[in-house]
Amino acid sequence: MRDRREIECWLTDMDGVLVHENTALPGAAALIQQWRDAGTPFLVLTNNSIFTPRDLAARLRASGIDVPEDAIWTSALATADFCASQMPGGSAFVIGEAGLTTALHEAGFIMTETSPDYVVVGETRNYSFEAITKAIRLINAGARFIATNPDATGPSADGPLPATGAISALITKATGRNPYVVGKPNPMMFRSAMNRIGAHSENTGMIGDRMDTDIIAGIEAGLHTVLVMTGIADEREIARYPFRPSEILAGVHELVSPEPVEAEL
Repeated sequence: MRDRREIECWLTDMDGVLVHENTALPGAAALIQQWRDAGTPFLVLTNNSIFTPRDLAARLRASGIDVPEDAIWTSALATADFCASQMPGGSAFVIGEAGLTTALHEAGFIMTETSPDYVVVGETRNYSFEAITKAIRLINAGARFIATNPDATGPSADGPLPATGAISALITKATGRNPYVVGKPNPMMFRSAMNRIGAHSENTGMIGDRMDTDIIAGIEAGLHTVLVMTGIADEREIARYPFRPSEILAGVHELVSPEPVEAEL
């Protein structure tokens, strides 16, 4: 197990690590500023494919955390990166929001309802029976089935919301086809993130709050993993899994280096 002092690049989850319901968690702003001041390569990761990096940067800024938009890596960007690597200049039928369609457009993809190479499903708040039916028929006709992430539900102030995994399950039931899921816990998302910042697994750390996505994907990608207790995980949740993170911390505030004390004259 490598020592934290060997880590030169960082990946960090967003919700439950840096923010909770749009409120900055203790130490989050200071940690990001510490990385920026030191020139440490880092990316903020999220499985949420609804928003563009610009949207998310604005959300974090409103919480008091200053993260440049080019330091945010979403499952939508990872999905577009994967699709472009597999079929440059391809086409897709998309069920999703601006974060996903923008990422695919910028990766050179054409959005079409006619014989697309891929059907790509991401998070959306506007599920459409017509769009789902079209996706099912296109997959049956030969389109490859991709999902940005496996999360069946997402949080809201009023309780759980159906998320990408729920709509993907509906399409799977109707077609008999399982999607290739790009986002966490697929380590593919971490590998594409590391490629983005020129990092290597040997000297990269991953901070997350979920054993079943952040930590398992980090371990499979060969990263130094840090579980923080400010999100989903608790002691009972940790005990359920046969694997362990490299470190378990109360929160990201424990990663902030103390200010040097000036000696008195």
